Amino acid sequence: MAYIAPPLEPPARVLMGPGPSEIHPRVLRALGANTVGHLDPYYLTIMNDLQRMLREVFQTTNPMTMAVSATGSAGMESTVVNLIEPGDSMIVCVNGVFGERMVDVAGRAGANVTRVDRPWGEVFSPDDLKAALAAAKPKVVGIVMAETSTGAWQPIEEISKLVHDAGALLLVDAVTALGGVPVKVDEWQIDAIYSGTQKCLSCPPGLAPVSFSPRAMDVVLNRKTKVQSWYLDVSMLAKYWGADRVYHHTGPINMTYGLYEALRLIQEEGLDACYARHMLNHRALKAGLTALGLKYATVEGHQLPMLNAVLIPDGIDDVKVRKALLERFGIEIGGGLGAFKGKAWRIGLMGHTARPNNVLLVLGALEQLLAEQGHKFDRGSSIAAANGVYG
Repeated sequence: MAYIAPPLEPPARVLMGPGPSEIHPRVLRALGANTVGHLDPYYLTIMNDLQRMLREVFQTTNPMTMAVSATGSAGMESTVVNLIEPGDSMIVCVNGVFGERMVDVAGRAGANVTRVDRPWGEVFSPDDLKAALAAAKPKVVGIVMAETSTGAWQPIEEISKLVHDAGALLLVDAVTALGGVPVKVDEWQIDAIYSGTQKCLSCPPGLAPVSFSPRAMDVVLNRKTKVQSWYLDVSMLAKYWGADRVYHHTGPINMTYGLYEALRLIQEEGLDACYARHMLNHRALKAGLTALGLKYATVEGHQLPMLNAVLIPDGIDDVKVRKALLERFGIEIGGGLGAFKGKAWRIGLMGHTARPNNVLLVLGALEQLLAEQGHKFDRGSSIAAANGVYG
């Protein structure tokens, strides 16, 4: 008899890692709605409203704002390959895994890449870029606003001015930032930006919101060479997402439904209230972790509210704690990547995950597991500290 795969019964998890985040029940219901054709009048209306809502969360009026039919990494690739032609100069700011990835993507697109590095857990100042801008004379400067591997929150505004004064385009990774902290595309004059659905938007992974400024689109439409990727060529995607609706590919209809509903939830809450919720729960978690004697891996003043990277105390078994959190408490947190591998935990408070019950749950579980490994702290102190923040 032929093998028959077992029925799909995924376990219930509390997703408190670096992504994906927990999915709101309304988004899950939207994913199961009736599928229509990708050129059906109803779907085209959904695309229009999706673009309007994406412009709201990106805080932009850019006409070329859309959702690429792939995950956040395709957002990175789409922005890079559309702006870069072989031989172009590009500066990439590297202070974690995703800056490293941008270097790789840019190199594959044929860019002459200049790296500007900062230690993991730190951020860039304009002074860090001045010499490289003068020497490289780049076409594009790429920077990660919310470095998921370190929890570092990168200020953008002053660097944007410096980049534009040098005559370059600014490309920003907002995969973890969008929906969790302010992202002001027009005010900060960001030329190209990308994100993902599975972080603070609380939608399953599968789409990559992107936005290109008119200046960036002018560069794309006046290239000397074709875009390296047919699938990610924005000059063609613009005709599908624009008024002409020229067929390009079969859009992921039900994923679009999911993102549509996720953005509606943010609209209902309000952007400022959404940011405040992420910050409140971050402050409560940080108070609790501090009471346990845990220190952040990211410099003070630049710690992301939705991605908390904390150093693992001496004598504590990283894998044992994360395994027990998953198996005994149903909680997923992330381990360290790259330079932080085995040295840090990454605790996510993204989107629908950013709720007091999750903060108190993970703190209580950590208290028990750290105590079992001999870590010294006052029992109950983390819960008391978090509740002190909640008032």
